[in-house]
Amino acid sequence: MDYFLPYPANPEILARSMELNQPGRKAEAFPSGRGPSSIRMLVLVLAISCFLTGSVAGASVTSFPIADAFVATGPTNNLSNNNYGGGGALAVAAPGLTNGEFQSVLKFDLSGTRNSLDAQYGAGQWSVEGVSLQLSSSPHNNAIYNDVAAGLFGVSLMQNNSWVEGTGNASNPANNGITYNTLQSSFINPALDQPLGTFSFNGGTSGSNVYSLTLSSGLTADVLAGGVLSLRLYAADDAVSYLFSSRSASGGLQPQLTITAVPEPAVPLLLAFAAGAIGLWRRRFAS
Repeated sequence: MDYFLPYPANPEILARSMELNQPGRKAEAFPSGRGPSSIRMLVLVLAISCFLTGSVAGASVTSFPIADAFVATGPTNNLSNNNYGGGGALAVAAPGLTNGEFQSVLKFDLSGTRNSLDAQYGAGQWSVEGVSLQLSSSPHNNAIYNDVAAGLFGVSLMQNNSWVEGTGNASNPANNGITYNTLQSSFINPALDQPLGTFSFNGGTSGSNVYSLTLSSGLTADVLAGGVLSLRLYAADDAVSYLFSSRSASGGLQPQLTITAVPEPAVPLLLAFAAGAIGLWRRRFAS
């Protein structure tokens, strides 16, 4: 006689089934009260698990810089001691271009971001899922800048946040804030600064561009702590010349740092639920 089992067979259950299906005895694939209900319970666990996993929604909070500036060498290093923290544009340009190298720095205060996420999920009950930087391309409008050109640029997390924005601009530089020389000598720390990615700029002079940053240990820690965070933008090839709006711009053109977080308890809760259901299944199966 052939036996068909509608569910995966445990050897003990299979033997019991074959014994019960002898001629003149009623066939029973599972001992009463065990198999089908247990399978249904497992199916229910999986369904609820999938629902809980899919229903965990992330929250995004956007911050704007509290300070920013560009620094430049000039064609002959003649601009290296000038501050340009009060202008309407920031710039990144490769060394060797006609008007010299440009780098930019941006400082964000993430205390409001942490407070917002704590209020939504509970203090310490969320984790960082992603961090993105949005920049709005700007046209060339001052002879100090290199012509806009496509290329690659890098972003790094600075460990020294003590730099001062200053009040200089492209037309009227000052000496009361960060300069190219002080950036190099005092604020860049190759041993501790962390790279957050290399990105492509398409050469446009309008429109917004969003860049997903690498979640380095330092970046994640700064976000979770709700501290002050500084980013440095610099050329990553010998061609790029990128102009973008500074924090002085209006209409949503300012640089924007967006933090996406998810609630932390979702995974432990799901595991606890699954463990409890499996335990119940085992107890019923052993009875």
